[in-house]
Amino acid sequence: MLELFSSGVMSVWLDMAGLHRSKLDADKRLSWLDTPGFVVPAQPEPATTATLTQYLKDLASKGPSTGQAVWMQSGAVLLANKQGTTPLPAASLTKIATTLAALAIWQPSHQFETLVSATGPIKNGVLQGDLVVSGRGNPVFLWEEAIALGNALNRMGIRRVTGNLIVSGNFAMNYAPTLAESGQLLKLGLNAKTWPRGVSFAHRSMPPGTPKPQLQIAGNVIVAPDPTKTQLLLRHRSLPLAQILKIVNVYSDNKLSQQIADLVGGHQVVANKAAAIAGFPRQEIQLINGSGLGVENRISPRAACAMLVAIQRKLQPYGLNIGDVFPVSGSDRTGTMIHRQIPVATAIKTGTLRDVSALAGVMPTRDRGLVWFTIINRGGDIVGLRAEQDRFLQKLVQHWGATPPPTTIVPHASSVNVRSHLGDAKRIEVVFGG
Repeated sequence: MLELFSSGVMSVWLDMAGLHRSKLDADKRLSWLDTPGFVVPAQPEPATTATLTQYLKDLASKGPSTGQAVWMQSGAVLLANKQGTTPLPAASLTKIATTLAALAIWQPSHQFETLVSATGPIKNGVLQGDLVVSGRGNPVFLWEEAIALGNALNRMGIRRVTGNLIVSGNFAMNYAPTLAESGQLLKLGLNAKTWPRGVSFAHRSMPPGTPKPQLQIAGNVIVAPDPTKTQLLLRHRSLPLAQILKIVNVYSDNKLSQQIADLVGGHQVVANKAAAIAGFPRQEIQLINGSGLGVENRISPRAACAMLVAIQRKLQPYGLNIGDVFPVSGSDRTGTMIHRQIPVATAIKTGTLRDVSALAGVMPTRDRGLVWFTIINRGGDIVGLRAEQDRFLQKLVQHWGATPPPTTIVPHASSVNVRSHLGDAKRIEVVFGG
């Protein structure tokens, strides 16, 4: 038998597929349900077999057969397997591993803090000293967050800083690679009079009536440890981790995904955690980074499915599900969902790099329950490969039947259009004078 997943994952799969133990093992005689890695091959279905055969035949003109791989499973039932255990270039399916590793370290509600302090008194709207910004790892501190921070300082009555802007800790603005660059970007964002075009664009995406901050900093940007004597002014909290991961996966954001992987401990830590938690052989995931850039990032189709199931398992105790961290057809209409014809209510992760087009996710069906799938294709016609993937899934849904999406994969309202939550002033706590 295939060595696949831990018994815990198998139990979750059975429940999510509607194959409850009370039905399969009423008197506990089927002890194999608790055997790690047990997979039950499905009885051959002529229509399903024909659909898969035709799909692979259609791909013959788009790339070599060795570059095509499929793995499909419903609960403990294996539905399709072509090169399913072979690690192949998987592009941004790598972000599935990064997502799982992040959820293994932090709860979905975790927020990264950025502390803002002063080294001098505030008199008549002037901070007589330095403004100190100390990061604690927020990977998605973008223009909108800088605007909100500047407005919060303005509401405190601060309009000018006589000293420098000191940046310290793990602070990254707009994914800038250094503290110095991040500090320069933050200084620009705090003062609307110095905004480049990108900040104005970000401001227009915020709620109507959002003020434009006016904070002049007379000095320079200084990279230094926190001064010994400071007064804490504000505590800025990031988006919750689940929303950050949703941005990663909807937009397949390479820089953001890499920052999260770095926070976790690097790509090797990501791979180790993903394999251990999802219960697949470590050799089925080979990473060189946390984003998927580079054909050296290789993941087996089976491993991708296992990681998705493990993510679902991580989220469920918090009342969340896979649709809260991955795009869902019919709910999310931006980023990687544009121009796709994915069956409604299917949660997915796409992957595209050079001649690689990959798709993994979970699809609700009437006859098979939740079908977890991974498709990896190689060939020169990326647009054509994507279209074939979509048609393949549509044909399977036609055969197995569509069904109203179960609540176990329907995203919550807070997980749709997540970028609209950037710059929310409610995540800023005023400490000084509060």
